[in-house]
Amino acid sequence: MAEPIKVALATTATFLLLIATWTLAIDVFELSPQILPSPAAVAEAFWYGWSRGAFVPHALFTVQGALGGWAIGAVLGALAGAVVAESNVARRVLYPMVIAVQSMPTVAIAPLIVVYFGVDLPSKLVTVALLCFFPVFVNTVAGLTSADTRLLDLYRANGASRWRTLIDVKVPSAADAVFAGAQVAIVLSFIGAVVSEFVASRAGLGHLIKTFANDLNVAVMFAAIATLAVLGAGIGTALARLREAVVFWKPRHDSPRR
Repeated sequence: MAEPIKVALATTATFLLLIATWTLAIDVFELSPQILPSPAAVAEAFWYGWSRGAFVPHALFTVQGALGGWAIGAVLGALAGAVVAESNVARRVLYPMVIAVQSMPTVAIAPLIVVYFGVDLPSKLVTVALLCFFPVFVNTVAGLTSADTRLLDLYRANGASRWRTLIDVKVPSAADAVFAGAQVAIVLSFIGAVVSEFVASRAGLGHLIKTFANDLNVAVMFAAIATLAVLGAGIGTALARLREAVVFWKPRHDSPRR
């Protein structure tokens, strides 16, 4: 059986088991809809939100903030990682600063970001970029500094420039690690977007969840959370396929054995 079919079947079986467990828990513990709504109620809220277009502007706003901030953070992380990997001075100066900034909880500095950048898209981009910067930065440094020493010695012996060595040897060696960092960052991007929307926002799925939490409409909250899960899974899967296409020379652990 083909690997994609196996994955689809396993995912479907897991989803059905989750729904069955969810329904059973409601029946056994006699849970109120304000505590745990039924799968049917969540599905109805999900369908209503999308078919009537109520979720569309909020989802677009969240995706815009998540992907925009992810792109900014990933590019800056890769560039800073390359500088740190290639320069001992930059490593001594920048690395401790990056660690210090990343040690500050995003939830703690999100209100400050809102004060400086407002409640609209710019504050979301800054919050998400801060979250996405670190995994790409660390993986870039690790990838560039773990290039094959034999190839590096060969290039040096032939008088290759530092730039040529970086492009021909180090970047291909680091590509898989950079993509791995970008995949971690894409998950963090939705977390950062929602956290920023919780703090202050006029739109977004996080804003929607916060609004309906005040009304105790848990079904709509679950539907918004399910929307976040679907968007994150879809974009994450697309990035994984792009990684496989770009870094085609790297073997995959999930590839079928011959």
